[in-house]
Amino acid sequence: MKVLIAEDDLHTRNGLAAILAAEGYEPILAADGQAALWLFEQQRPDFVCLDIMMPGRSGYEVCRQLRRANESVPIIFISAKSEEIDKVLGLELGADDFIVKPFGVNEVVARIRAVTRRCLQQRGGATTGTSFRMDDLQVLPAELRARREEQAIELSLREVKLLELLWRHKGQVVDRGRIFDHCWGLQHVPNSRTLDQTVSQLRKRIERDPKAPRIVQTVHGVGYRYEEPR
Repeated sequence: MKVLIAEDDLHTRNGLAAILAAEGYEPILAADGQAALWLFEQQRPDFVCLDIMMPGRSGYEVCRQLRRANESVPIIFISAKSEEIDKVLGLELGADDFIVKPFGVNEVVARIRAVTRRCLQQRGGATTGTSFRMDDLQVLPAELRARREEQAIELSLREVKLLELLWRHKGQVVDRGRIFDHCWGLQHVPNSRTLDQTVSQLRKRIERDPKAPRIVQTVHGVGYRYEEPR
């Protein structure tokens, strides 16, 4: 799961990145608001952590621009600004939560998980939250995780949507256009390389042999398929 961290303080930025990386997230780092907007367009993160007081564009401006574009990505403000008016403004601009610095490691991770679960239920639409099995993998949408034996595997919202789409159409080919619509939405259709990269990264974590995938199988020139084992 990609998390964009927009924070101008190097120590805080790197510290937060280390915390999230240790929890299995993929941090994307921006030192100012303009870089955050550019990286958002390039990397399409699953979650955004925003400082407010950044050079150039403030966190408020970044949040406002994302919401003006109708982005549904979850956003948390992490800021030293602690007045009630700061929190109210951030939430009214469309943020999903507000954490005041200094923050606790466990609190940040717990808040990200809680907001992700809430957004999955409120905005995901295409996911039911009901667990399902693909080959020997148990997918748990409500937890944004999968499990194989005793191993827990963290998943992004897009990865959950992709797996659920293939599972619901097991035995059928799901074409790339349908996957784009379901996982990215019609307003932000990525290029084909983005989908291939998403599948490649997902396979590395969920397939026993990513070079011979059993769960996300390629149908060349068309899309992907999941075939139940016989």
